[in-house]
Amino acid sequence: MILSFPTDQRIAHTLQPYGVSATPTLCASIRIYIELLLRWNKKIALTTVTDPFEILRFHFGESMFAAGQVPIRHGRLADVGSGAGFPAVPLSMVVPELYCILIESNQKKAAFLAEVVRTLALGRIEVYRGRMESFASSAEKFDFSISRALGMHDKFLDWSSNHLSPSGKVVLWLGEADANQIASHSTWIWQDPSLIPNSQQRVLLVGSRATA
Repeated sequence: MILSFPTDQRIAHTLQPYGVSATPTLCASIRIYIELLLRWNKKIALTTVTDPFEILRFHFGESMFAAGQVPIRHGRLADVGSGAGFPAVPLSMVVPELYCILIESNQKKAAFLAEVVRTLALGRIEVYRGRMESFASSAEKFDFSISRALGMHDKFLDWSSNHLSPSGKVVLWLGEADANQIASHSTWIWQDPSLIPNSQQRVLLVGSRATA
């Protein structure tokens, strides 16, 4: 079956509710990314969403939404359990000043991420193959620690506490029920969840560490 891919006009229209103004260069990069994703998805499980137009909305739109909501404009970002590269890679496509590290323990998924970074010439993205627990702490902390569909929220928050700068933020893409549960975590200060456009129950949850 021959798939049709979104035109520039369709991409721009789809991404507009997420606060994204799509340039022709961005549109071309998105189509390349979708093609790579679907080709690799035939061999390894990267996504259950296989319609290019739904990939555009669910993966790219939801990921890019954080750029304006958090907001994310520059700095160092860690994407924990990056999988197929969402949300960090789309974020870096609209915020090229970001320096991103994609933390992914699965070797095949890490290889896919490296292919995406190489093909799209995303020079400010680094792929780290390994578990978050094995990622060495350094003096240079992250400004953002993000995760989408990772689970293990307590471990993720503990990891973020050790790797974020004092003013750093965690950003989570979640269902409302999970967001309400996580927002009760006493060592973090949480903003009110932001409902993701075109979603009835998915939200963006942003938190910062509570000061002693």
